[in-house]
Amino acid sequence: MQVIKKSLQGLIEIIPTVYKDERGYFFETYNQQVFETHGLPTHFVQDNQSFSKKGVVRGLHFQREPFAQGKLVRVVMGRVIDIAVDIRPDSPTFGQYEAVELDAERGNLFYLPEGFAHGFVALEDSIFFYKCTNLYNKASEGGIIWDDPTIKIDWQISSPIVSEKDLLLPRFDQISF
Repeated sequence: MQVIKKSLQGLIEIIPTVYKDERGYFFETYNQQVFETHGLPTHFVQDNQSFSKKGVVRGLHFQREPFAQGKLVRVVMGRVIDIAVDIRPDSPTFGQYEAVELDAERGNLFYLPEGFAHGFVALEDSIFFYKCTNLYNKASEGGIIWDDPTIKIDWQISSPIVSEKDLLLPRFDQISF
């Protein structure tokens, strides 16, 4: 299992060793010892899964304290571009984002600690799975409009499918963090 620190502090991509043969493949998606060695959380309290058709944009979502969540995300089927936006006001990278392509065939995972807004775009029909370090709480949810003009995310798509709820999210500069 290869662990790669990304450019924004706290973001980590995990690339498993995939064993393939004529029967199929096998790989570890979680190993407590490896996670502990790299300072990653080892206790998750909620798992979530979604299916998105090609072209769907989900996000950008986050949970406020005391329900802020770290997320370990991966794609079970398909490919997505996963986006993490730094919403930590005291961070030198506040308002910046990181994009990671998650691919079911590669099996790579992406860890986002608390303090990041999260979203993704499905490059093909995809099943998205993630583990959370805290429980979801409706009253603590927040979000940023997917096409925020300040953040300028390159979603690599021209005509996204976005939910009505996500289309109503505020701009980055309209939110108190």
